[in-house]
Amino acid sequence: MSKIKTAFFCSNCGYESPKWSGKCPSCGNWNTFIEEVIHKDVSQKEKQWKNDDEKNGTAKTIALNEIKSNAQERIITGDAELNRVLGGGIVPGSLVLVAGEPGIGKSTLFLQIALQMKNITTLYISGEESDQQIKLRADRLKIQNDSFYLLTETLTQTIFQEIKKLKPDLVIVDSIQTIQSPYIDSSPGSVSQIRETTAEFQRFAKDTHIPVFLIGHITKDGSIAGPKILEHMVDTVLQFEGDRHYAYRILRTLKNRFGSTAELGIYEMGADGMRGVNNPSDILLSQKEEQLSGIAIAATIEGMRPLLVEVQALVTQSVYGTPQRTVSGFDLRRLQLLLAVLEKRGGFHFGVKDVFLNIAGGLKVEDPSIDLAVLSALLSSYEDIPLPYDICFAGEVGLSGEIRAVNRIEQRIAEAEKLGFEKIIVSKYTQKAISQQSFNIEVIQMARVEELYRYLFG
Repeated sequence: MSKIKTAFFCSNCGYESPKWSGKCPSCGNWNTFIEEVIHKDVSQKEKQWKNDDEKNGTAKTIALNEIKSNAQERIITGDAELNRVLGGGIVPGSLVLVAGEPGIGKSTLFLQIALQMKNITTLYISGEESDQQIKLRADRLKIQNDSFYLLTETLTQTIFQEIKKLKPDLVIVDSIQTIQSPYIDSSPGSVSQIRETTAEFQRFAKDTHIPVFLIGHITKDGSIAGPKILEHMVDTVLQFEGDRHYAYRILRTLKNRFGSTAELGIYEMGADGMRGVNNPSDILLSQKEEQLSGIAIAATIEGMRPLLVEVQALVTQSVYGTPQRTVSGFDLRRLQLLLAVLEKRGGFHFGVKDVFLNIAGGLKVEDPSIDLAVLSALLSSYEDIPLPYDICFAGEVGLSGEIRAVNRIEQRIAEAEKLGFEKIIVSKYTQKAISQQSFNIEVIQMARVEELYRYLFG
């Protein structure tokens, strides 16, 4: 009998070592090495999906100018949000990793997308649910598709045999943490299994030009489960995020070899599945009959899409020794910076106040142009004076109290005008001159935080 071979893998980065070590030499993390049993049979690994004539082919070196560049047509799905995030559709032969929290709707979204594509043959591989469970979800979606096929299997050898029989145009794997390779003796979900099964699907996608979607899990700190090399192996990484207590979900691009990483898609969860939101600004703004203090509207940019979001602030007298700073959807350190600017440049005593900040709709905004709206909401709650309902803000705030310019200001102004706002406050230092005649909205340019306070409350 052959001797059982074991190796130690870093659970964070996937580094392989023949012996245990306290600190990983690759990523520097401590106590991340775990022992796994490995057994490789390279002779059979490449033969799972190839035909007999393809097995005899050998790779050879070729000059770059001898390669013919054929523009491959992308597969256009019935989901406009997914097409936008992928850069215009699914690229043939691409390997896409989709990650998100449990229960966020990953399986529902991609089952719905697969059922909507009736012009291509789709194979949905599930290692987590039974045939009946997926059938019940498909009945709830109320979409019929005769070219949709289902396979509940976890062993890659069986999966590739079924793929060879069916010859699908698209493969969806739910999820990669449940798939097991017969050439690795460790359990599914381990570092070596995730790396090996992903490598097998990568070779399959590149050799057959069939796109593969891998649905993955995330860890408790929000990162994608498995070694970091998993994200390097795939062509595109999508993050499906959102608060399960809200109806809205965001599909965000973290890596894309075939398009921009600045795009995102917005969905609304309903009883019959996910619905793409065409005008998210309209639903992210609350419809109020009366004006309330502490609310300001920010004109932000997410990817290539302008968004108007509502910023809610509450400033109250602190009853504890240390004032509270609580945020939702915003960077806490950025809030502390803005409070320091108001304390130093404006003389407001936020050091004895509790401050609570929320971005409405469960969104997480990283655009620095939201600074001006956050600052205005804080001042509104501090003075307990409502801001005018027809005004919005787009500007970054510097440490010296200056209002800094932000990019693509004309798109923000056009979005505010489309939603019926009459005024928008922007930086005076905008490099590109804004033509007032081209907009029906009043563009107010300011240079300092003191000017903003005098205009709103003075």
